[in-house]
Amino acid sequence: MATENANSNVSYPLAVYNYRVIVDNQVTMSFSEVAGLEIEHEQVLYRHGFSWLMGDHLLRGQRKPINVVLKRGVAKQRQFLYAWIQSADKKDVSIELCDERGNAIVSWDVTRALPLKLDAPGFSASANQVAIESLTLVAHDLKLTYHE
Repeated sequence: MATENANSNVSYPLAVYNYRVIVDNQVTMSFSEVAGLEIEHEQVLYRHGFSWLMGDHLLRGQRKPINVVLKRGVAKQRQFLYAWIQSADKKDVSIELCDERGNAIVSWDVTRALPLKLDAPGFSASANQVAIESLTLVAHDLKLTYHE
């Protein structure tokens, strides 16, 4: 059974290439890749005196730090990432997955992100690739929001 046009925009998955990154609710930036948007907890195995009879208990431990990697092509007059790592300021970052009209459908809000590492591209005279820099962030929290 074919999906009706009116219902297809609700049930059809979104393409991953249509997203934007907003830093501190001010600067909209383009990146070729965003990775590390995950919430993960440590696994704790608890054994007590009756574990031999009742079995072990698996518990959820502390949440692991959120490590986000942003990658983009190097271009003229784009010193924002370098200035950010030099200042060591914590900033909020929002990654919005958009529909075909550019409206945010799902957003991942990374709060108090601190830049840890800025990678320069690798250089090779025999390669014909775009120069990609990457910035690694560690954040305090990650919130997922589904927009109406």
